[in-house]
Amino acid sequence: MPHTGHLSDVLVYTRTTGYRHDSIHAGTAALRELGEAHGFTVEASENPAVFTDASLAGRSAVVFLSTSGEVLTPDGQAALRRWIADGGGLMGVHSAAYTEYQWPYYGDLLGARFARHPAVQPGTVLVEDQSHPAMAHLPLRWDGNDEWYDFRSNPRRPGVRVLATIDESGYEGGGMGDDHPVVWCKEFGAGRSVCTTLGHAIDAYTAPALRRHLLGGLRWASGAAGGPSRSAAADLPPARCARPRADPPTPAGSARSR
Repeated sequence: MPHTGHLSDVLVYTRTTGYRHDSIHAGTAALRELGEAHGFTVEASENPAVFTDASLAGRSAVVFLSTSGEVLTPDGQAALRRWIADGGGLMGVHSAAYTEYQWPYYGDLLGARFARHPAVQPGTVLVEDQSHPAMAHLPLRWDGNDEWYDFRSNPRRPGVRVLATIDESGYEGGGMGDDHPVVWCKEFGAGRSVCTTLGHAIDAYTAPALRRHLLGGLRWASGAAGGPSRSAAADLPPARCARPRADPPTPAGSARSR
């Protein structure tokens, strides 16, 4: 079924075969609450059998919410690929970048592969593109705590629209240098993807700024026209970023935390 460009039906996929984030439940709840407030349904699943042509038909967007490891069957990979080719949109959240390393198509679709991260700590996100609906509500400098992911290669390349970077001078252990994207999007044939590597901690998903960020990302991934509507923006508090509880420090690149 051709993609409609209307945000109405979202699949949130949370399967993990590697590290599992404690925040998955909070992220799922936040997306459900956004759906209730803004008129779209959310189905959450950890079952790879949900990736069929019939199940994906008519979906507005698919979210990989802190997935990890190899999470799709070969048949599921083929179904997702067909759905994207038909105009579907994927939003990857946090460790979605630590997913499907054995499937090159997924890396191309998402735009980057996780390499390592330092301990959770404060940092300053530098908003690069406030015209995007995921970023329009944010100040140019957005402070918060998170796992600031490094990637195997820089996501910034032709065809990729970088939406925000992290200022490595403001935290310890960054490995990407002066240009360190943390949010980006891309057209992918008839489809599209948006990736935000924010959202490690449970408390992050109570922050109005992050919720609006996710809502705008969903609207863009779905192909819905414009960003948050005037009425949608009015019922959300002004942007601010919560400082979520940090996990115990772990060695950089440790398998304990992704």
